[in-house]
Amino acid sequence: MPNTKSKKTAKPQASNGNSRNAKATAQEPNSQLQKFFEDSLKDIYWAEKSLVKALPKMQEAATTEELKNAIEEHLAQTETQVGRLEQVFELIGKKAQAKKCDAMEGLIKEGESVIEETEEGSMTRDVGIIIAAQKVEHYEIATYGGLAQLATTMGLDEAADLLNETLGEEKETDELLTEIAENNINWKAEQETESE
Repeated sequence: MPNTKSKKTAKPQASNGNSRNAKATAQEPNSQLQKFFEDSLKDIYWAEKSLVKALPKMQEAATTEELKNAIEEHLAQTETQVGRLEQVFELIGKKAQAKKCDAMEGLIKEGESVIEETEEGSMTRDVGIIIAAQKVEHYEIATYGGLAQLATTMGLDEAADLLNETLGEEKETDELLTEIAENNINWKAEQETESE
């Protein structure tokens, strides 16, 4: 069993009594948390840029005007979110770089499969698009929520504010998609029969 007494007695000393001094250590270039934060930013940056390319395909495939409009609005919002991430990179003194996000790649492929496997012009296709889009939103909500908290932990308050702004938008989009589905699309899809 490891000796924990020595760890408990060794307390970090604040040089000037500033409570943020302990947080500052996480921002050091060799900090594991800082590296994890940066890598996660690169990951979601790739994800958002990929979504900018994927959303128009989803919009074109959608059946109802309501869903088409919601996707169009989210595309504009996603473009803004890419810019916001670039601001976060700037705040931490790093160049905005994308690192392939396996999760988002999989979610986008799943969305493409839904389009291929559902009938054009059907409400069932809209149901599938909504569910695929909500899976993306939930991934983004988890990512932005975690990154915003890490930014706060590291004393990167401006970055945390930017990340929280995007988090709020992702939650609103998720709620809107639920509302669209529940307004009639799910019920109309339930009435559709499978064509041979």
